[in-house]
Amino acid sequence: MAVTLVLTVIGPDRPGLVDALSSAVAGHGANWLESRMAHLGGHFAGLLRVSVPDARAQELRRALAALEREGLRVLVEAGDTREPDPNDRALALDLVGLDRPGIIREVSRALAQRGVNVEELDTSCESAPMSGETLFRARARLRAPAGTPVEELRATLEKIAGELMVDLSLDEA
Repeated sequence: MAVTLVLTVIGPDRPGLVDALSSAVAGHGANWLESRMAHLGGHFAGLLRVSVPDARAQELRRALAALEREGLRVLVEAGDTREPDPNDRALALDLVGLDRPGIIREVSRALAQRGVNVEELDTSCESAPMSGETLFRARARLRAPAGTPVEELRATLEKIAGELMVDLSLDEA
């Protein structure tokens, strides 16, 4: 039987970190299932989900812990095999506007108050084409409970967008 492990990795960025990580995973009979990795502020940071034969999970955990000698810290958690409720609604949120503190806090608070889960969030800052001011962009994949009135949620988010002076859209994914 196989178990699923979720890994959080971080370390000073340099060539070879993904190779070291993938070598430990493959070298212990584990299968690399999905990942999100990025260079952020001079560090390599990532999330990774692997499947490993139960009999080899502990030796994989030890091998991952040993990567700290190479500057890569790895936190290992048992994965959850529950599937999302098929009646939940998948939503996509897109936001763009002049950067300022608190944008994600305001939007995420409104989502959490309505039981909406942020499954994936990707944000970035970039220079606006004409003015050169800093634009903040966010894309999120959300999962709303089946009974969530999406139009009501959209109206709430649009009100927040108006207060923050950002453009925001919420659509079925």
